[in-house]
Amino acid sequence: MDKSKSPWLWVPTLYFAEGIPYFIVNVVSVTMFKRMGMSNADLAMYTSLLYLPWVIKPLWSPLVDVLRTKRWWVLAMQALMTVCFAAIALSLPSRTGAPVGAFAISLIIFYVTAMFSATHDIAADGYYMLALDEHRQSLFVGIRSTFYRIASVFGQGVIVVVAGLLESRYADIPKAWTLTLLGSSVIFLAITVWHYFMLPQEKASGPAIPGEAGQSRSILSAFATFFRKPGILLAIVFLLLYRLPEAFSVKMLTPFLLDPVSEGGLGLTTAQSGLVYGTVGVIALTIGGILGGIWSAKVGLRRALWPMALSLALPCAVYLYLAAVQPSDIFTVYFCVALDQFGYGFGFTAYMLYMIWFSQGEYSTSHYSICTAFMALSMMVPGFFAGMLQESLGYTGFFILVMICCLATLSVTAFLPSKIDSSYGRK
Repeated sequence: MDKSKSPWLWVPTLYFAEGIPYFIVNVVSVTMFKRMGMSNADLAMYTSLLYLPWVIKPLWSPLVDVLRTKRWWVLAMQALMTVCFAAIALSLPSRTGAPVGAFAISLIIFYVTAMFSATHDIAADGYYMLALDEHRQSLFVGIRSTFYRIASVFGQGVIVVVAGLLESRYADIPKAWTLTLLGSSVIFLAITVWHYFMLPQEKASGPAIPGEAGQSRSILSAFATFFRKPGILLAIVFLLLYRLPEAFSVKMLTPFLLDPVSEGGLGLTTAQSGLVYGTVGVIALTIGGILGGIWSAKVGLRRALWPMALSLALPCAVYLYLAAVQPSDIFTVYFCVALDQFGYGFGFTAYMLYMIWFSQGEYSTSHYSICTAFMALSMMVPGFFAGMLQESLGYTGFFILVMICCLATLSVTAFLPSKIDSSYGRK
């Protein structure tokens, strides 16, 4: 590996580039399809399926390990995603309220982009471990996390706000989103070119690596040993149900913010929703996650588990309040969304720590990857049905259902503390 280039030249941009496609595919797409006139049921169903590549990515991650170099995969995926963003922009229907079939090409390209993005995640994380020694991996782990969060603000906030401003300027929603996605493509092209020159070179791995057959056996062993771990059934149930309130609500939060008051929503503009959810909400989420990490490191996962589960579940009540009252004061909406996202960020820390704890031992990296697949599955399946439930129940009834789902979070949490070493996670 070429060590002449400073990690400061590529670690921040690499993880910014890892975050942007994920948030465009899974978050920005919801806002865009809603503004283009797609029904809540359709947009929740079709965009929830976009999680699928992250569910199944452990199945093809070995190919990234044995074919070509990680650097090649990173650059190839970035170049392909650059093309995809432009293709989505040019494939959008020319009018709002078009039948769902008119979005077929855009959706297909979104699914292809999701595959490229999931593959990029595999390659980028592998490249990070190859390019940096253990000391510098630890040194830059905070930097990579920070720039992934910046990508979250940019993807969920800045891009949506820009689209909203263009909507206001041109009074043409399809044109606004076409220009926004073309701009995203140009930004991603610039990142790809930057990485072409700044990513250190690595030795080609090639398909005929000594011990490759042994590696394949190891991959099979990793899957087999994961499902033979003690407490595996409880672990799977926890991974699937701990985030159930969020899994149902996340696809409906943007439609709730955008829908007119007469239809039970809050009637915000596209730009306002980008500021509320994609900026204020993400900043609160980040602060909650940081404080959750500090506190769990002080008291350990076992003691932190219950307070964090309550923190994740109970603030969901703010959306029930907003649906029932429909306040016109935007700062009330800011406060409620910030409170929920702070609580979620704090409570999600327990989920991440549990995955790390459960993945300990031989094949820890592979086992953690399998855990993240269950994490993606936990979001995909409830989200698939969220839109249909919302249309049947209305927003108030839907958020009552979300509060009932909080019982699942608390129920699965009740079985875990006795299974976790009391010292785990503490300094």
